[in-house]
Amino acid sequence: MGKRRKARECSLQILFQLDFMDGDFQQIQDQYWSHRKLSKEIQEYSRWLISGILSHKEEIDALIESVSQHWSLSRMTAVDRNILRMAVFELIYEKSVVSAVVINEAIEIAKKYSTYEAADFVNGILDAVRKKRNKSKKEMNGKKHG
Repeated sequence: MGKRRKARECSLQILFQLDFMDGDFQQIQDQYWSHRKLSKEIQEYSRWLISGILSHKEEIDALIESVSQHWSLSRMTAVDRNILRMAVFELIYEKSVVSAVVINEAIEIAKKYSTYEAADFVNGILDAVRKKRNKSKKEMNGKKHG
């Protein structure tokens, strides 16, 4: 398993805890890492993901809800909701990873931590997010050149 995949899985576990536990996210994160001996690189990428997701949660959630027909975030399982948040954050803010890789990683994590049906659900939502973002980028570029 690659370091980024492991970081994503750790992030999912921490985000899941944050959904159900009151407390400071830094404290929860520190407690999580105190019980695991993983590389500094994995921890750094995971911490970057979690911090970014929490900092941009409203934007991320709004984007997910804008493409998820008949599914509010509150109706989604905590695992699926957090996989989507993580992948949407990476689609927007991680410039070194192509969208197909981000989406594939999310699907594989959904298969492992949720259900096979969840993998299809995650794929559909993320593909819709990708298309919406690509459309917005094209419209922005057209306005710049028009």
